[in-house]
Amino acid sequence: MIDLHIHSNFSDGSETPESIIEAAKDTELTAIALTDHDTFDGLERAAKRAEELGITLIPGCEVSCLYGKNISVHVLCYFVSDSKSPLGLYLEALQHDRSTRNERLVLKLNELGMGITLDEVKKEAGVGLIGRPHFAQVLLNHKMVGSLDEAFTVWLGNNGKAYIPKERIELEELVQVVSLSGGVTSLAHPLSGSFSFDRLEQSLAHMKEIGVVGIESYYGKYTPGTILKLVALAEKYGFIPTGGSDFHGKYKPDLFIGIGQGSLAVPDEVLEKLISAKSNV
Repeated sequence: MIDLHIHSNFSDGSETPESIIEAAKDTELTAIALTDHDTFDGLERAAKRAEELGITLIPGCEVSCLYGKNISVHVLCYFVSDSKSPLGLYLEALQHDRSTRNERLVLKLNELGMGITLDEVKKEAGVGLIGRPHFAQVLLNHKMVGSLDEAFTVWLGNNGKAYIPKERIELEELVQVVSLSGGVTSLAHPLSGSFSFDRLEQSLAHMKEIGVVGIESYYGKYTPGTILKLVALAEKYGFIPTGGSDFHGKYKPDLFIGIGQGSLAVPDEVLEKLISAKSNV
């Protein structure tokens, strides 16, 4: 079993790269991908511990982008870790945008009467990039919300009162950047955003044409029935049905490495197919 979608405390997860590798070993996974948002920074530490414990580590990251005029999608980028690659240079620009956006988010929350500081959020984030889960935890710490879900629904989510949009690259351009960097892409949690099942199917021929190689069909929050439908859909259109838990530690406490909400089981052959696709880049 493998898990190709995991976040550490170098982006918006709560666990260190080392503890993630150790959990993968305990769960008897053969391989994982560390896919922090917009950064490769946790990969070196993860790789060191993975070598010690005999776990195969696939380097990667997760990037938000736009499909069409207004559909926000998340893309898993695999087999890239070089900060000087085209993808690495793009991530550097994203991190600058993230920094200024976080400053604006603090100002907006305070205008709305929430009264938090950027230093509090930085302390919650620790070594990694600051993300919205860190803001949500600070709001929860101050009892300004009753749960992390409420923080997103009312304040931080895409329809929240304090939402600050981020700069986004077009999907086609991102695929090209990843390909030039020697990597491949997979559409993350395809039914968790703007796509219904039918709308997703209508888009797959075009996504195949622009070079997306995978659809995340095995996903930590999807039911076994949904997973079966997505695997069949991916294979129908010639995509690799990738998969992972989307583990974030305490920020998504219902998701566990390797098993998601309990029944996730991503087969080893998925990674074999991704490696084969990479060889064709």
